[in-house]
Amino acid sequence: MRMETVLFDLDGTLIDTNELIIASFTHTIEKYADRPYTREEIIDFIGPPLIDSFQKVNPDLVEEMMATYREHNYAHHEQYVEAYPTVVETINELKQAGLKLGIVTTKLSDTAKLGLKITGMDQLFDVLIGLDDVENAKPHPEPILKAMNLLHANPMTTLMVGDNYHDIEAGHNAGVKTAGGVAWSLKGRKVLEKHDPDYMLEEMRDLLAIVGVE
Repeated sequence: MRMETVLFDLDGTLIDTNELIIASFTHTIEKYADRPYTREEIIDFIGPPLIDSFQKVNPDLVEEMMATYREHNYAHHEQYVEAYPTVVETINELKQAGLKLGIVTTKLSDTAKLGLKITGMDQLFDVLIGLDDVENAKPHPEPILKAMNLLHANPMTTLMVGDNYHDIEAGHNAGVKTAGGVAWSLKGRKVLEKHDPDYMLEEMRDLLAIVGVE
């Protein structure tokens, strides 16, 4: 069945914010944690909501850490952020083919919109669901269900694309097809395969055949 709606995670899926995220975590942890964290430990924080990650660092100062992280992250977006290879042209082709497109992210909406603007994709999506738009973040199905509701999308013809386990599990929980982006994921193919995505992408352009555009 041809896909009619494609929902995307943002960081690590459409735009490369990995070094920005690592820098923001490092800046925050140096200020609040009781020990240094390795790069590998910080990479494990990428994906889930900030509150979940910072609970593991210092549960007594989560709000302060989130504020520090967000201030640093927003201020340094233009220094770090760029779209992954084949992303912008693929999204444009999907848009021209008439598919409904949405962003479902654990970032705050304003910061997500900034990343889209920097990479020239701010006019390509029909809906953006950020962390501040929902009560429950991915892997809860609420963000995907809210996006589908706004787009009047059919779960049977909707695909969720992400680079992390919570994207795939949120898709499963919402009853939609899922695709894992592996060639550019810090997590790697094996981590995503454990969560049984319907498709695995080596590059974003692979989506065109999957959804029936080419």
